[in-house]
Parts: sequence; structure tokens; C-alpha cells
Amino acid sequence: MRIAIGGAITLIALAVAGRRFFWLFKLIRTGQPAPGRLDDLRASIWSEISEVGGQRKLLKWSVPGLAHAFTFWGFTILLLTIIEAYGALFDHDFHIPLFGHWAAIGFIEDFFAVAVLAGLITFAIIRVNRAPKRLERKSRFYGSHLGPAWVIIGMISAVIVTLLITRGAQFNAGTHPQGDTKWAFASWIVSLPLEPAGHTANEHIETVFLLVNLAIIMGFLVLVAYSKHLHIFLAPINVVLKRQPKALGSLGTTPDIEKLMEEDEPIVGAGKVEDFSWKAMLDFSTCTECGRCQSQCPAWNTGKPLSPKLVIMDLRDHLFAKAPYLLAGTDAESRDAAWDAKVAAAHEGHDHAPGEGHEAEEHHVHHVPESGFGRVPEPGKAQAERPLVGTEEEGGVIDPDVLWSCTNCGACVEQCPVDIEHVDHIVDMRRYQVMIESAFPSEAGVMLRNLENNGNPWGVSPRSRTEWTEGLPFQVRIIGDGEQIPDDVEYLFWVGCAGAIEDRAKKVSRAFAELLDMAGVSFAILGSQESCTGDPARRLGNEYLFQEMAKANIELLNETGVKKIVATCPHCFNALSKEYTALGGAWEVVHHTQLLGKLVEERKLVPINPIESSVTYHDPCFLGRHNKVYTPPREILEAIPGLRGQEMHRCKDRGFCCGAGGARMWMEEKIGTRINSNRVEEALGLDPDVVSTACPFCIVMLSDAVTEQKLAGTAKETVEVLDVSQLLARSLAPATPAAAGDDAEPAPVG
Repeated sequence: MRIAIGGAITLIALAVAGRRFFWLFKLIRTGQPAPGRLDDLRASIWSEISEVGGQRKLLKWSVPGLAHAFTFWGFTILLLTIIEAYGALFDHDFHIPLFGHWAAIGFIEDFFAVAVLAGLITFAIIRVNRAPKRLERKSRFYGSHLGPAWVIIGMISAVIVTLLITRGAQFNAGTHPQGDTKWAFASWIVSLPLEPAGHTANEHIETVFLLVNLAIIMGFLVLVAYSKHLHIFLAPINVVLKRQPKALGSLGTTPDIEKLMEEDEPIVGAGKVEDFSWKAMLDFSTCTECGRCQSQCPAWNTGKPLSPKLVIMDLRDHLFAKAPYLLAGTDAESRDAAWDAKVAAAHEGHDHAPGEGHEAEEHHVHHVPESGFGRVPEPGKAQAERPLVGTEEEGGVIDPDVLWSCTNCGACVEQCPVDIEHVDHIVDMRRYQVMIESAFPSEAGVMLRNLENNGNPWGVSPRSRTEWTEGLPFQVRIIGDGEQIPDDVEYLFWVGCAGAIEDRAKKVSRAFAELLDMAGVSFAILGSQESCTGDPARRLGNEYLFQEMAKANIELLNETGVKKIVATCPHCFNALSKEYTALGGAWEVVHHTQLLGKLVEERKLVPINPIESSVTYHDPCFLGRHNKVYTPPREILEAIPGLRGQEMHRCKDRGFCCGAGGARMWMEEKIGTRINSNRVEEALGLDPDVVSTACPFCIVMLSDAVTEQKLAGTAKETVEVLDVSQLLARSLAPATPAAAGDDAEPAPVG
């Protein structure tokens, strides 16, 4: 009887779950190609070991991370108990051959059973404390499907409880796999209240709870297959197939834009859900709805509608609801024909719309999150008629305000424990909107025209690119048109549009140039030949303009014979070092803080004049998260005598954006509060004398916010926003004539 019941439960569950997984496999295969996912096999294997096995990304949040680690490893170790349970169906005295009777195995199994329960209690407490009904948008679970999460917690608890009762009864019946050893401490404790029932009763208890345990495990398998907890199976696959080392820095794809634009009906980016790659579809299916990305998103934290989590959830729900239509054929025409045939057949002999059976019906009554997010998607072909990006009135899956709120800061990608590539997917949708629909914020159109006409977002004449050099105590070498970079010049200083044009950023260029001169580092600039790297165009979604500008820059740099480039702008640094490689650009590119840090370390620059000030450092997103440059700027600040550093709570890989990335520098911030104001409020909460950073965009955004605070009377008038290089230059500047006095300060440079 045990064998028959246990076997039937297992076969039914495996059939139901297997059917779902096969359906999901077919659906993901409808996505576009995503080549190169296992090119760096060693890195992929290490990601699997460290992130899945070691739970590295989850443990960045210590309490929930430990709870999840215990639960993950608990279920991994407790696979032994599932083997023992199935063995017990056939043999009451079953134990795993060779080692299954060891007392240590009993201890390990019981320890992890208790650890899983402790993890579940922790999850329950966290969900109660962070409940959206109480915290609303401040809860990372806001917008998540909360009901199924509690069901999962309940089912896992039931698995552990029935397991321990089974093992306790086995302990009394003499059939425990590890014998009567008290090393299996939890089994022994549970056995105590069951012992008075007697041997026969414990045998019956063991049989009943063994079957109940297997039924719950199989029910859990089916529930996982049809819920957000798909990540239990999909996360290890998604992690091993992620972009290495992570989906930051460069974008995931660099399409052959010229070839695409020659087609009669070009598709650039994602205009329909089937335009996404199969890896994107795997991302959508893997989302755990944990909300870590949402909790770190600068747009969400300043009252904007963008939540990276909800973007992925909406795309997943749309994909699953559209699945019957997508699976009806290989192209739109054949899908339409196949779908119409199914509809006709359904009208003849069925009461509901055709499709993938259960899946179509499930998504017709799709669960709407308790927060009120989401719409009830109709199954099948109805989904094909919905615009991927559109307002609620238009029936769009993603609202335009959501799409254009993204700063590309990468906080979502950094925090995601299952390596979803949010930024790539958002930019893919932007590409379609810009390149195919010509639908984007009007202010961004001005920026694009300026790039096309003048090679910079501000639209000023290229001749003005050398004005920042005027008045310097030395001659800055400028590479003329058609000239090669001289052999005695070590670095090409890529000044960037901001560094050459924007007044505050020009001071940074001057300070950095003076530091290079002091250290004896030879450098030159391109002057009026230099043009924007195209980063704002690419991040906005205008891939064509980006590639045109990038190819022109690559040709110029290669003709000039450049070997080493230093840039003060992290966006230029990222484009030159990461984005251009796909188009043939290959040079040694460093950020100015990396070079300055090296010069300080080599004592070619020795800070001697004390700066008696407190400073807090703001991590630029494209320097920090996108390129992992955290240490050099801080080491420079630490080397300056008298300077007292203090970290903001949101720093390094949890740093908060200034609001300028993703081409947001040239778009109005009309929804919620300003991101730069939010960041400056945090900085000023430390009462610093200086807010320092290492990015011209950040300089502009933070300076504007500090000025607002000063006008409002909430910031002291002496607070400054300075680049790291400006502070270093001050510490190297000669003392003023008043320096003989005790209160003398070094003369400002830059």
C-alpha cells in the first residue's frame, strides 16, 4: 500500500510539473539568440559555485541572507532524507548504502531540518515587519505576489514538520536510518512524546506521515513549477548563463545597426516581448520578487513609477499570457493562422479559448498583486495586440514614465541575487522606442540634435573644446588634424564634453592637468577633434547615433596611434574601455583617479599641505558599480593630511545615483522628488565641509542640489562639491603669503 500510494503521488506530480517545465522550455526557445553565454566557462563555473553554492550575493544582506543560506543548504542536504523516504516505501529498515547509517549523517540531517525552520521563522518575521500594507512603497515587497509567498513558507514548514514526525516515529519503531543514536537530536526529541503510544502505533504514525511528507514534497514541486518560486530550479541556470563578470559596464548587445537599418521592416531593440532574447525570457521567469532591486533603485526611492522588479514581473506576466499565441507558430503570419484555426475549433467543441490548456486558463484568471499593481492579462492573441511600451489607456505592458525614469545606475543588477539583467532589457525597449517609434522625451531630442550637429550634448562649437586650457602655467599639447601622437607623450587625456564645456567640470580638467604636469607625466589632448563618445545617445536608445560617433572616434584614435587614454568622466571611461571593444576599439584606458592613485603611491605626487576639513565621497555609478573602481579615490583622499573622511550609509556597491545617468542629465525630472536632492540630503546629514566625487555629471548634479539647500537655509554656506583631483591639487598647492599665520589655508587650485 505504501508503495502504491507513494508511487501514484510521485508519478502524478512529476507529470504535472514536467508538463509545465517542458512548456516553459518551449516558450523560452522562442526568444532571440543570445550568443556567447558560456564563452568564459571558468567564470561561469565560479559564479555557480560562489553565488549558488556560496550564496554570495544573498549574504550581502546578512540576516535574510543567512536565513536563505540555511534554507538552501537545508534543502540540499535534506535530499538525503527524500532518498531515505523513498527507500522506506520499499524497506522499513532502509538506509543509504555505505554511509547512510552513520550517526553523523543523522546529526547533519536533523541540524539542517532545524536550520530550515529557523530560516522560515526569520522570513516570516521579515515579511511581517516589512509588510507593504504598513510601509507601502518603502517595503521591498510592495507589488510582489504576497499570498503565494506565505503558501510557500507554509508548505516548506509542513515538509520539515512531517519529516521530523516521521523520523521521530521511526526512532521509536526501530526503523530510523541511523538507528537509535541521539546524534539525530531533533528526531530523538520528537520521539519522546510519541513513545508512550507504543511500537505498533509508531509504525502506523511513521507510515502516515511518510506518505504525507512525500505528498507535500510533490505538491511543493508542482506549486514551484507554477509560481514565482520557479527560481529554485531556474536560478542556477540563470546564474551560470549570466554575462561575465556581470551585466554592467557595456550593454549586452551591439547590433549591426547599419545592416538592420537596410531591412524593409527593421527591428532594433524590443518592440514586442518575442523580440527579447531567450536569456531575457529566462530572466523574466527567474525573478523571485524579493524586491532587493526595488529597494535600491534611485527612481523608486524618489517617488517615480519605475521599479526594476515590477518591470520584470510585468514582462513575465505578459510573456506567459502571450505564450499560447507565441507557441502556435514560428512567425507572426503562421501564428495568426494557427491561432484562428484553434479559435474555430474551440467554438465548435470547447467552452474556453484554446491555447496551452491549463496555462491559458491560469493566465486568464491571473493573480493581481495585493499592492494593486498589474492588470489581468487576456491569454493568447489578445496579448499580441498590446504595445510593449504604452500608457495604461493604450494597454501598454510598460508605461513610458517607467521606461524613461531609469538612470542606468546598475543598482538593480548589482543587488539581484539571481543575476537578472534589468538595464539591458530597459535599454532594448528604449532602442525600439527611439529608433523605430521615434517616441522619447522631447528634451532628449535637443540633446540628440546637438550630438549630431556639434558632437557634444550642449551644442557648442567644437572650437571651444580647448578654452579650459587658457591661463594654465604650462602649454597643453594638442594633437593636430592628421598628426600622430608623439612618442614622448604617455597618455592621451580624453577631456570629455563636460570637462571641456561645462564650467564646473572645466575646473576639474584644469586641476587634473596641473597634477599631471607636477608629476612629470606627459600628456596631450585632441582639442577640437575630440567628439562625444556617444554614451548619452546609447543609453537613451539611439544605437545608430552611438555607433556612428563611436566608429568615428575609433578611427581617429587608431589613426593617431594612441596606446593609453586617461579620462576624468566615468561615462567616457566606460564607453572607451567597455563599449568600444565590440566595434574594434582596443586601448589601455584608465580613470583619472586610478592614475592619480598610482602617482600618489609612487610618491610622484606627495600631498603636504593639510586640508582641515571633513569630506564624504559619492561613488559615481559608472565608475563604481559599472567598473568596480572604489578604492583609488578613497586612497587619494586618505593620503591628504588633515582631511577627515566619513562614508555615507549608501556607498560603494550600494551607492545612490546622482540622477544623471541613462541620459537623464538631459531630461526633466517631473515625477516625485529629485534624485540629486535625495543624495545631497544624505551627504549633508554628515555635516561635511566637502562633498567629493570623481565624475563631472555628479559634480553638476550634486552642486545644483547643494545650491538649492543653501538657498533653503538647510546647508551651511561653506559646503563645497569638489572632484577628488581638486582636493589633491589643493594639498599640493604652494601656501599663500598669509601661511605664516596659524589659521592659514592652502590656496585653492581648480
